Amino acid sequence: MLTEQQILHYVGKQPKHMAGFKQLIHDLGLKGRDRRSLQQLLREMTRRRKLIAIGKERWGLPTTASNQDLVVGRLRMHRDGYGFVVPEPGSLPARAQGKLQGDIFIPPPEVGNAMHGDQVLVEMGRLRHDGKAEGRIVRVMEREQETVVGIFHHGDGHNYVTPIDEKVAMEIIIPRGMEYPKQEDEEAGPSEDDRDHRAPNYSGFSNTGEAPSFASKGKAPTPKRPDRQSPHRVLGEEAQRKQTWDNLDGVVVEVEIVQWPSATQSPRGRVTEILGYEDDFGVDVEMIIRKHHIPHVFPAEVLEEAQEFSPLVPEKEIAQRRDFRDLPIVTIDGETARDFDDAVLVRRLENGNYELQVHIADVAHYVEDGSAIDEEARKRGTSVYFPDRAVPMLPLELSTDICSLRPEVERLVLSCVMEIDPQGEVAFYELAEGVIRSAQRMTYTQVNAIIEGDKTVRQQYAALAENFDLMYELAQVLNRKRVKRGSIDFDLPEAVIEFDDFGLMKSVSPSERNWAHKLIEEFMLAANETVASHLEQRGVPSLYRIHEKPDAKKIYDFETIAASFGYSLGVGALPIKRVQTRGDKRSHYGSGRKPPTVELPEEV
Repeated sequence: MLTEQQILHYVGKQPKHMAGFKQLIHDLGLKGRDRRSLQQLLREMTRRRKLIAIGKERWGLPTTASNQDLVVGRLRMHRDGYGFVVPEPGSLPARAQGKLQGDIFIPPPEVGNAMHGDQVLVEMGRLRHDGKAEGRIVRVMEREQETVVGIFHHGDGHNYVTPIDEKVAMEIIIPRGMEYPKQEDEEAGPSEDDRDHRAPNYSGFSNTGEAPSFASKGKAPTPKRPDRQSPHRVLGEEAQRKQTWDNLDGVVVEVEIVQWPSATQSPRGRVTEILGYEDDFGVDVEMIIRKHHIPHVFPAEVLEEAQEFSPLVPEKEIAQRRDFRDLPIVTIDGETARDFDDAVLVRRLENGNYELQVHIADVAHYVEDGSAIDEEARKRGTSVYFPDRAVPMLPLELSTDICSLRPEVERLVLSCVMEIDPQGEVAFYELAEGVIRSAQRMTYTQVNAIIEGDKTVRQQYAALAENFDLMYELAQVLNRKRVKRGSIDFDLPEAVIEFDDFGLMKSVSPSERNWAHKLIEEFMLAANETVASHLEQRGVPSLYRIHEKPDAKKIYDFETIAASFGYSLGVGALPIKRVQTRGDKRSHYGSGRKPPTVELPEEV
């Protein structure tokens, strides 16, 4: 039977008195019910402050005399040198739970060697009457800023980089010999001097600001830098023009921190990438990508996995799926789209109903759980789009080829086929793994022209014109149904940034949103609702984004303002609760004045 004492004894023997959940399971030899017992014990010990939760599935021992006041959270720095720690859920001591207002203020002298974004352990001071509290950073638990982008400067005695992010208020010292990135053709191992400044993820430097350990002096391979010309890099051509730099003064560089700051010393780093001058076209996007630490280079093992896939769909796989290849299914996207994730088709059934087919690229067929591609995709979470480029979630072999529903090639899909009546209700549906061969890659402009009766465009796509007319008809049906049940279409304009031939921005204009956009939106909503209903009816655990109930006070304030213009939300009379705070009562006691009353609308 696992005991608290066993856990405390084990964690106390670990470096920095910290251990992870999987580490505990492995080293303590836990199986089955013992694992569940461990989870319960960890929760209980955290609640009683015998352990502190550090990040995801990681725990540590409180190590100061005032351990009841330790809080784990993320540090958010201000350019003036002070910061705030945002406490993690469940990290607050009992005396502060439900009472702390806002975050914990960290004065400049108490920041120590922590930097913006770090996960830190804070000793919280007394809670003031207004719910505010100050604290001091006891320890850095996890480093956030392993790389920093900034402007290189030649200085008296040493070179340094001033970070672009004002919240990283410290200059990064660049020691002699670290001003330029290492070249990939350096086949020999690093010199003794180089090893002393190796970056945190392949050296003895810890991520918690402690002194580096150089116990191992064996030769280590020089870490490979990604090829600047690789299609898997985001760096635009404009930012690659200058390959040699004789003078880096005023140039934007990315720096890898090799020594964390201390109370008396600024952080030190080595230049890992030269981006160009701040005003060069394309460099601004590169700065944003690195400032926000957006993963923009795929690891070698991810690229190797992606290159193993064949663009041809095996006949064996086709035989196991529903075959939609002979149908005039199309993709509809913007003019500049490079990957096509979804395809649609609408047909009229004999009973007068519509058949709506929505096909989504079956990425999961290629991205297996736990693979290198899967782990990298989890890290990225989504693709990130900029006006002139994108940082993809998946390697290009998948995102723009194998998992892109390009015309006239066979592609694997997940299909939702719905029978919809003239009132917009789904009478029947089928979910299936399918295979399609897209008949045409269409743009919103082309489809809208067909819908509006442009003779030239209709003649160009004569074989598909009637299909688009039917899509327009069904989209109107679905839109009327959605509006009738109270859906709000904000129809807010999006900005389109236009560039000239030299890559300079020439205009910002609102994007056109026509019925071609709307019909795709309606079809995707119909498919999403159908799949969600299917999962809910079968009790399948799923993730949903919901909208909480509106704030009653805001509803009341809006209703009051709208009423003066003759409008109403139609919610009826809002019940109002009138209260007086204790503070107001005390401050007005004996003055002869009536304390103010606060009106609080109750739940709508």
